[in-house]
Amino acid sequence: MVPIFADPVPAPHGTAPPTRPEVPVATRTGGVPGTPRTPRRNVDRMATAPPPTLAAWLRTRDDAQLGALLAARPDVARPAPTDVVALAGRLAVPVSVDRALDDLDAGTLQVLDVVLLASTDGLAPDELVAALPEVPGDVLDAALTALTDRALLWGDEVLRASDPVRRAVRHPAGLGRRAVDLRVQLPGDLPATLAALSDEERSVLERLAGERPVGHLPESAGGTDSPARRLLQRGLLARIDALNVELPREIGLHLRGDRPYGPPRLRPEPELLAADPKAVDRRAAGAALESVGRVGELLALLEDEPAGLLRSGGVAVRDQKRLARELHVAEPEAAWLLELAFAAGLLDVGGPHRDEWLPTRGYDVWREQDLADRWAVLAAGWLAGIRLPALVGQRDVAGKSANALSPDLVRHTAPAIRRAALTALAAHPAGSGLAADDLVALLRWRTPRRADRLAPVPGMLAEAARLGVLVQGVLSSGGRGLLTAGEDGAAVHMRGLLPEPVYHVLAQPDLSLIAPGPLVAELADTLAVVADVESSGGATVFRVSEASVRRALDAGWSASDLHDFFTRASRTPVPQALDYLVDDVARQHGRLRVGAIESYVRSDDHGLLAQVLGDRRTAAAELRRLAPGVLVSGLAADEVLTVLRDAGYAPAGENPGGAVLTRPPGRPRAAGRRTGGTEAPAAPRPLTADEVAATVREIRAGDAAVAARRGEAVRQVPGVTTASTLELLSRAVREGTPVWLGYVDAQGSGSQRVVQPVSLVGGFLQGFDERRGESRTFAVHRITSVALVEQDDAPVPG
Repeated sequence: MVPIFADPVPAPHGTAPPTRPEVPVATRTGGVPGTPRTPRRNVDRMATAPPPTLAAWLRTRDDAQLGALLAARPDVARPAPTDVVALAGRLAVPVSVDRALDDLDAGTLQVLDVVLLASTDGLAPDELVAALPEVPGDVLDAALTALTDRALLWGDEVLRASDPVRRAVRHPAGLGRRAVDLRVQLPGDLPATLAALSDEERSVLERLAGERPVGHLPESAGGTDSPARRLLQRGLLARIDALNVELPREIGLHLRGDRPYGPPRLRPEPELLAADPKAVDRRAAGAALESVGRVGELLALLEDEPAGLLRSGGVAVRDQKRLARELHVAEPEAAWLLELAFAAGLLDVGGPHRDEWLPTRGYDVWREQDLADRWAVLAAGWLAGIRLPALVGQRDVAGKSANALSPDLVRHTAPAIRRAALTALAAHPAGSGLAADDLVALLRWRTPRRADRLAPVPGMLAEAARLGVLVQGVLSSGGRGLLTAGEDGAAVHMRGLLPEPVYHVLAQPDLSLIAPGPLVAELADTLAVVADVESSGGATVFRVSEASVRRALDAGWSASDLHDFFTRASRTPVPQALDYLVDDVARQHGRLRVGAIESYVRSDDHGLLAQVLGDRRTAAAELRRLAPGVLVSGLAADEVLTVLRDAGYAPAGENPGGAVLTRPPGRPRAAGRRTGGTEAPAAPRPLTADEVAATVREIRAGDAAVAARRGEAVRQVPGVTTASTLELLSRAVREGTPVWLGYVDAQGSGSQRVVQPVSLVGGFLQGFDERRGESRTFAVHRITSVALVEQDDAPVPG
């Protein structure tokens, strides 16, 4: 019979044992079973003296150690805590604790697990060494430093963990709660009971004794005779709700044997991939050049014919198919280009009714930049993007397929995952990298609490390869620059690898124009009018046709303008066939003139007008004869022009003065504003050295103010200045006596400080804060309390 356990699922968030259980492997007098036990130090003293507090331990840390704590957990430093007690309170906030734990690697978390599974009185460092005999000493020391620097563990002779940390770690070492906490009565002879189990039953228990003790128990055809249900009946599993069960800690420890904390979680050392850095950069430059070119072509197509916005957001499948067909790429590639352009801020929702996907105003600036800068914009947008393009086309649980640019692709964790993956690769020398599976394994070790978010990593690596950030698992120079210095660094490293833009094409006898490299923006714009892209790549091939020449004439070009352009732009002689084509199309162009009555059509060729009037293809124009050589319509001139062109004629627009009306191609643009939900939540900004030093001074000053012995305080309501307050402050100024101030700043944060007053003028107290080493001005109406500090106990400067 197949065990009915599905993949283990985590317990509900915040689930924790109601009491702090002790594990037999780290008791008050021992270490790991089967190993020599080391007596714990100061056990008698601990039995009688109350355990110290986190705030008391923080006061024993020097400025460097306190600064290391603030640097490791910057979220607790803004705004600056008023004193050590306030700092200890912030360190216990669940969100801050979770954030600090999420940054720890698997080896460090294993060290924390040992302490959490010990008695709540704490664990001596020598017992910790005995509990993990297979972990090298330097690894253990580094883990303890990381934990104490973050105040997740504290204490000197005895290591302790606060209750918020215990609650945040749901299953230390992958073990469940004690049987007594699960309200399960274990058999009297547990080893004999376990030995008598069938292979299927023991397999269920061993799976739960691995890394997670909670499993899912769905309904099955086996009914009550399934292995899991038999284990429930025997008291070897505990039901925690209708679908989930938990393995008691005692059973997990027994099944693990002499490794109660599991195997040592050492850093994986995968085999490195090796490649020539110069070859990597050459291939990266090729991918970068293709990406820039493809995105430019895509946005040019959307400029001419925007894609529609679906009600649910995103691009319709038919528009994606059209773009793929015109770009000569597969549909997934078209979706990737749409996502890349959107991430770089070059594509957004616009149009009169905000229902079209259009190039943004930033696209015009982007086109004028050099190739390296254009690539850097794309790469930086991809790195910071909160969307997962690899999900396009995948179906959700309801069977709905995700469209390109759909809100369903948003994942706010994506930027952090991309940066973590690139950072892991950048840790190796240039020309070295990792295979995708090895990189995922390394990331799982580095951030095991976030391992469930790493599924998109292979897709992200494939996107990085398309973009030129990565080549077969090895970071390119541009990728390293992107990671360390952002957009500017990426451009600097890629600039010497990409070709310079060219100012010419090569005209061929078959009416094609070959661009031997990337074109300057002005020439590219002109060619987009007079020719069509036939193929792209390192060299782009344009095709001049009757339709493209007519398009240029409609835009206001004359035949002589076209001849001059081809002569100037081509390094090779202009083929005679191209000159003939321009002249033939120009000769037919404009023989018909369309104006407005609503509109009229006139021509000196009366026979041509008769042909148009009798042509069934022009019936939609609603034409009728007004006079010889003139037809009129009730439709607008633009509509009549469209019908006649679709019918194969070559009409030209006419203004009221009779001149040919040229219509330069319009360039619709989106404003570039995001439609919402496109910014990842910002992580706490790292503190600078000056900010760390200033925050430590604030904390020390607050502690000194709290510790200062003071006389009877005068208290007042903020905003209401009392005569007693002014009298006491005036006395302090006259006598030069330090004062203890309770003060509320403009942000509403309260603090205490000891100040040497200098003057009291106009409702403001000027004083020198000796602990902070600076002069400050205090608004009297913000003072909540004031007292004179006894001179013998005044704080010493420094």
